[in-house]
Amino acid sequence: MEHNILVIGGNGLVGKTIIRILKSRNPHVQIFVGGRKGGQTGNDLKIDVTNPGTFRVIQEKKIGLIILSVNDKDDHVLRFAIDNGIDYLDITKPTPDLVKAYAIAKNRKVQSRIVFSSGWMGGIVNGLVKTIADRTADILEVKLFVFYSVKDLAGESSAHFMAENVAKPFIRYENNRQVPIKHFLDSENFNFSFGIGNRVAYNFDVPDLYILNQIEKIPNVSVKMTYNSKFITWLLGAFQKVRIFNILSLKERRMIFGSSGKGDQSVFEIVVKTKNGAEKLSLRSSRGQAELTALSAVLHTEELLKNSHENNVYFSHQLHQPAALLEKLKAYETISIQGGL
Repeated sequence: MEHNILVIGGNGLVGKTIIRILKSRNPHVQIFVGGRKGGQTGNDLKIDVTNPGTFRVIQEKKIGLIILSVNDKDDHVLRFAIDNGIDYLDITKPTPDLVKAYAIAKNRKVQSRIVFSSGWMGGIVNGLVKTIADRTADILEVKLFVFYSVKDLAGESSAHFMAENVAKPFIRYENNRQVPIKHFLDSENFNFSFGIGNRVAYNFDVPDLYILNQIEKIPNVSVKMTYNSKFITWLLGAFQKVRIFNILSLKERRMIFGSSGKGDQSVFEIVVKTKNGAEKLSLRSSRGQAELTALSAVLHTEELLKNSHENNVYFSHQLHQPAALLEKLKAYETISIQGGL
């Protein structure tokens, strides 16, 4: 594979962070930045995901891997990568878009590595699950608990997703049954690690629900989230309970979810239940979500650079040996992990 890598959305928060980490760890690769406005250097490419006519430059620059860090709802970049035999890594898709894109890829003949990495924090949760239980077949239930700080740096995409979907039902899995639920309902108390303590957590939609049940065949999967502010967590639950989100405009909902701070920690915890009991893995990124998501994308990229994976369609955790993934995360200076192998 050519070591020419294109990061589409490379001028955004996560895209810039991917480029910084990738350059520091892999100085031999050439990185191009794709954006709607282009840029000042030969490595800045004018690419608009809504206009496939702008993709010609990808072939001209002999790009071997496209990292997509901007939402491409119509999957133009995915289709282009498949048609032209270019490796592809997408970290952006909410669950409905991921399901659609996966179906497109599975129904096409692929001559490159097509990798979907849209799970929580760049798709690492599903790999870490396998560090807790030796065999996925032994897992009865996975619960993911997310601690989100409004002080954390956040890009627009997650805020827009919440604004667009907070009033819509999504799916969790109970004994392999699809159960429709909504965000910020069904409260559950959870004792978070790293000094956070006991918090009330509510339903939260991430692609790991689909991946862990439909791909890894785990019968019971749920995800719940709490904010660093107990008051905000309670308020969002109250808004959902009395259906206030249903009457707010999209603009008003974006104002609610669109705040971004100057940086804070990001924490998630995975609880895996087998017939032998329950075990937990806790992960903390002191630099927040953008850093952790970008690092995950870089770790997946490094696996592709090894050129040891055959042309196929993958979810990103399938690129890794679980124990090796865990050790790479532990080795990163801003990440702390408790539990696992």
